[in-house]
Amino acid sequence: MASGKPKKKNPRLASGRKRARQNIKLNAANTSLRSEYRTGVKNVEKAVLAGDKALAASLFVKMQSVVDSVADKGIFHKNKAARDKSRLSAKVKALVAAPAADSVLASAA
Repeated sequence: MASGKPKKKNPRLASGRKRARQNIKLNAANTSLRSEYRTGVKNVEKAVLAGDKALAASLFVKMQSVVDSVADKGIFHKNKAARDKSRLSAKVKALVAAPAADSVLASAA
C-alpha cells in the first residue's frame, strides 16, 4: 500500500516550476524562524523555572525582538506573539518581585 500523502506532480508551466522552487526556500526560512521563536520562549520559561532573575530578564529582551520580527513576517499571528510576550513578561516580573516579597515577610515574622 502507498504512503498516506499523494505524490505531488511537477508543474508544467515555467511560472509554476519557479513558484515550487520559491515555496521550498520560503518553507525552509519560515521553519527556521518558527524554531527560533519557540526556542526563545522555552529558554525564558526555563530561566524563570530555575529562578534566575538576571538570565530570565536578558533572555526576555532578546526573545521580544525575535517574537516581533516573526509576527511582522506573518509566520505567527500578531495576537499570539502579543499573548506570549505578555505571559512571559508577567512571569519575569513575578520572579523579580517574589524575592522582595519573601524578604518582607521574613523580616515581619
